Amino acid sequence: MISIRGRAATRRVAAALASGLLAAVGAVAGAGPAAAEEPLGSAPSSDGATAVLDGLKVYDQAIVREDGETTETGAGLFEMSVAGGGSLQTYCIDMHNPTQEQAQYQEVPWQTSSLHDNPDAGRIRWILQNSYPQVDDLAALAKKSGARQLTPQTAAAGTQVAIWRYSDGADVSAVDKNAEKLAGYLEKAAKNLTEPRASLSLDPPAVSGKPGERLGPVTVRTTAQRTSVVPAPDAASHGVRIVGRDGKEITTAADGDQLWFDVPADAEAAFTSLTVQGATTVPVGRAFTGIGEHAISQTQILAGSSDSTVTATATANWAAQGAVPAVSARKNCAAGGLDITVSNQGDEPFSFNLGEASYETPAGKTETVTVPVQEDQAYKITINGPHGFAQTFSGVLDCATVTSGSGDDKGTAVQTTPVTVGGSGSDVNLAETGNSSNVPLLVGVALGLLVLGGGAVLMVRRNKAEPADTDE
Repeated sequence: MISIRGRAATRRVAAALASGLLAAVGAVAGAGPAAAEEPLGSAPSSDGATAVLDGLKVYDQAIVREDGETTETGAGLFEMSVAGGGSLQTYCIDMHNPTQEQAQYQEVPWQTSSLHDNPDAGRIRWILQNSYPQVDDLAALAKKSGARQLTPQTAAAGTQVAIWRYSDGADVSAVDKNAEKLAGYLEKAAKNLTEPRASLSLDPPAVSGKPGERLGPVTVRTTAQRTSVVPAPDAASHGVRIVGRDGKEITTAADGDQLWFDVPADAEAAFTSLTVQGATTVPVGRAFTGIGEHAISQTQILAGSSDSTVTATATANWAAQGAVPAVSARKNCAAGGLDITVSNQGDEPFSFNLGEASYETPAGKTETVTVPVQEDQAYKITINGPHGFAQTFSGVLDCATVTSGSGDDKGTAVQTTPVTVGGSGSDVNLAETGNSSNVPLLVGVALGLLVLGGGAVLMVRRNKAEPADTDE
């Protein structure tokens, strides 16, 4: 096996501090008319299940060998509680990164996780589908793998070990001989499967147009049999209805259904949103990454799901004349940045800046710009448009299981308690750091990271004077 060095603990702490503090820095840097109110959209496009990590629950022990050292660690199944109802079981696919109980996670595609450039990602999915807990006949699983017997604990440990060999290239083995038998069998038998579909997504996540039109369509993609469709509270004040292909108001949708924002002809320039929500089992093999203050928490992959609440949101922007942008964002791990997609359904070009570069989306066109972001770097990008339109995307780019070690990199530190696999006893509890009395010091650190990181906080504005709003 290939031994790979992990992130230095100091980098993990610094990046997390930046994630928690640069939002305040960005608010100061971007003070302006559109910054006075909370901009529409606060994160890259996220669909599906959101959950809170409850900890490592079913596990046994494994040995990790790295840089001539060996470390014993817990290896097995984590459990998560889904926001809105439901529960998930997951394995780790990011053993060099720490995590905490109660960390928040979001379902994401492989391309926005550490699996984005992993040629063996499909083999991990095969392991998940052909081992515990998807296969709960442990006697049959033991016979197939050549193990004498398996318990839930040793089956979970063997499965996790096999996954680590493909997700992290780790030199790792199970302590229990039967668990190691299972790990060896799964590693050798694994076949490359395709990525599972999202439990719920909306395509596109943002639309725009003129009053008197139906803005869309927004296509629902889901594994749920039926979902509810709920317009934002402000939609009614604008006279906006959510309708189907026949123009009739719609309150539920199934997979493949299309939705439109029906905007009255006399509606003043504004924007609104809709939320689609349902209950379904999340497909095995979906990746989960940390969000919010836990944005660089250990990446997880789904091993099992109860019926769970899944949610997705789409936005709409309209105006009678001028540029009418629809903006969405998604992490692009392959390109090392954030893809900003701008669609302009107005009658004038939409001009904006990203850092020192200027861009223009012609009327009736859609274009995507990738904003480079360093690994573990916090970002906050606000795009301002005409008629008070504003959207902000913030987070931390966490795409790698490992990074190139520097002189200060201490290598992998694997925790021996069952709460987390990764990190060390000396790691700072990032959940508590933000509540400490050292806030001025931490703000200074965040400002320093902002300068060293090449300006991850970007305020994106139109680069020409706004035309007068003739709708008022």
